[in-house]
Amino acid sequence: MTQKSILITGCSSGIGYDAAHALHNRGWRVFATCRKTKDCERLRIEGLESFELDYEDEASIKDALKETLKRTGGTLDALYNNGAYATPGFTQDYPRDALRAIFEANFFGYFDLINQVLPVMFEQGHGRIINCSSVLGLTAMKGRGAYNATKFAMEGLTDTLRLELRDQPIDIILVEPGPITTDIRQNAQTQFEKWIDWEKSLARKVYESVLIPRLYAKDTKPDPGELPSSAVTKKLIHALESKRPKPRYYVTTPTYVAGFLKRILSTRAMDFFYSRM
Repeated sequence: MTQKSILITGCSSGIGYDAAHALHNRGWRVFATCRKTKDCERLRIEGLESFELDYEDEASIKDALKETLKRTGGTLDALYNNGAYATPGFTQDYPRDALRAIFEANFFGYFDLINQVLPVMFEQGHGRIINCSSVLGLTAMKGRGAYNATKFAMEGLTDTLRLELRDQPIDIILVEPGPITTDIRQNAQTQFEKWIDWEKSLARKVYESVLIPRLYAKDTKPDPGELPSSAVTKKLIHALESKRPKPRYYVTTPTYVAGFLKRILSTRAMDFFYSRM
């Protein structure tokens, strides 16, 4: 039996890191990509095939896929788009370039890579493309507007792609985690400091009393319903190995709750509920 191959992005830590190691241990040939060279070097020491892929760099995406196909002889069974980051802040305080940057990483890069992978999957007659979304692709939350926007956009285009490829032997799948134990909050500090001039914001008091203490808290308790990255990997394995994968996989109780509330509540009721979180 030919070993199945998968290209995974964002493998330096968290969800991508856990998925790369778990699938490697299950016998998959894993190409675990990261944005930084030092992270790729660390993964190679750990026994994974790893090289750079930066969603914000078109040449990097093309080079990473080229390297993948060179190693497989021109085939690829699955793609798991996972890498992403958050830019905390209130919508009124996002400069245009901040939104450009996060969309490059969390949205444009995903579909640039997908569109380069699709011809390979058409040619071989099969494939699975899995995009890691979020509960924030189902519902918005305050102070996370840029991340919300990229995930909403990604869900919309993923759903469209699934419809367009309905008669093709390629599965298009969304994984939608809720709170997962990762480094996303720590990584978001850099983006916040780069883009948000909170001291001049009309919401300065809210930044001081709520957003900044939460963002920089040293000893944070797990969020309600928070699970380890392995919970996402469990759903990913089903999406990859099931004969009939689901189009959507919820992960964590908060995601199931959000999906349920979105079906039964009016927009006003949803606003009331989430405005208190």
